[in-house]
Amino acid sequence: MVVFSVGLIAYWKIKKRFTIWTLLLALGAYAGAIALKVVFQYFTAESFHAVVGGNLATLGIYFGLQTAIFEVGGAYLAAKIAFSRGKIRADDAEGYGLGLAFWENGILIGGVALLNYIVIYLTLAGGGLAAQQLFDNLTTTAPVLFYSSANALPLVGLAVFERVSSLLVHFSWGLLCVFAVGFKKKRFLLLALPMGLIDFVVPYAGSMDLLVFEILPKIP
Repeated sequence: MVVFSVGLIAYWKIKKRFTIWTLLLALGAYAGAIALKVVFQYFTAESFHAVVGGNLATLGIYFGLQTAIFEVGGAYLAAKIAFSRGKIRADDAEGYGLGLAFWENGILIGGVALLNYIVIYLTLAGGGLAAQQLFDNLTTTAPVLFYSSANALPLVGLAVFERVSSLLVHFSWGLLCVFAVGFKKKRFLLLALPMGLIDFVVPYAGSMDLLVFEILPKIP
């Protein structure tokens, strides 16, 4: 996903239009949204769970609305401010969407995971007591890391499918937010906001078969 995300940006830079300002604007919008979600959940998650208990649908609404308001709404506000100052144009819409997708999938998810795996496997390769302790811990907490290729590849495929769907939805709402600002048509924002509800499925992650979880919620 790191390579895929960077590759898309490189392609848009060469073949279409992608500016460093668009990438930085996407970073501001995305980082701001994640920060707001962290703060919001810090103050509300415990009490909300106490009220709704294990009701997955209610928890899904809780997470989905946060994404719709903070990520999609934040992307719109950032685009509106930048557009009013002449920093982006309507034809930056695709680049803005790619930027949002890059920071989520190429950096926060892909980049951090890649760094984590590098540290893990370098430690294991180094041998010694630290390697043995890490191996013992991981075989219990994360046995998937030691699956054979035949068992691991289907899981890798599902993970890539999940990230591609995330990339597409970030691209789509970023594009629509810029369209809403550039063409002064709020209907584009109204189309984008429901996309944040993709996080409605988050609480269901551990309650259904992995294949079902990764495929069915993404069919619409």
